[in-house]
Amino acid sequence: MSEAKVLLRAKEITRVWGGLIALNRVSLQLERQSVHAVIGPNGAGKSTLINILSGELAPSSGQIELLGRDVTAWSQPRRARFGLGRSYQRNTIYPSFSVLENCRLAAQMRQPKPWAFWQDAQRCQVSTRVALEVAQRAGLAEVLERTAGLLSHGQKRQLEVAMCLASGPEVLLLDEPLAGMGAEETERMLSLLAELKKDHAILLVEHDMDAVFRIADRITVMVNGAVIASGSPAFVRNSPEVRLAYLGELSDAQ
Repeated sequence: MSEAKVLLRAKEITRVWGGLIALNRVSLQLERQSVHAVIGPNGAGKSTLINILSGELAPSSGQIELLGRDVTAWSQPRRARFGLGRSYQRNTIYPSFSVLENCRLAAQMRQPKPWAFWQDAQRCQVSTRVALEVAQRAGLAEVLERTAGLLSHGQKRQLEVAMCLASGPEVLLLDEPLAGMGAEETERMLSLLAELKKDHAILLVEHDMDAVFRIADRITVMVNGAVIASGSPAFVRNSPEVRLAYLGELSDAQ
């Protein structure tokens, strides 16, 4: 693995809640032009891991490197400004605003101007240009003026990705972006992820195994806060430990 391609590295991440070990020495690396999926049953520690990587939660021990810098002690906003973007399991859009306005608000994080309270945000050419670019990239160019709360479920997830892109990240942490989607919406999202991985490193936490094995370049499997397997989709599919952990679910998906 080329060191230049590794954009985010987690080393021996451990998180302890009281007497419960939520994460037990979890390590992984995210490369540019790659989708790294993290899978596992409920309670495996996937959400805790993504919260630690994004800076929402501090690890009990371990180290996180982003673009070659140790960011373990950095806040979430500082990591975001440095090139880390994430989406959430639940929609975090502004439902009463239009698609364009949602994207523009996210884009303003690039060049916040809190002192210019007299300036109409809609006249900011930089944030408007970025908003248009990310909306188009996320497949929302035809619904720019639509109220976000009126979008379909799949379009809302696309909008979340667009808002994530508006901050200009190099690393994307996507938490169950396919949750609740129908077949057609899933196809659109998978096409978007395939496009985004051309110039991003993507961490994908997902329960849709068919989608994971289609899009992922590498898969890490977690159970009870620990990694039980990590490698190519073929390696994970044929791992006895993974099959045992999922009670044959993955073998049935072949």
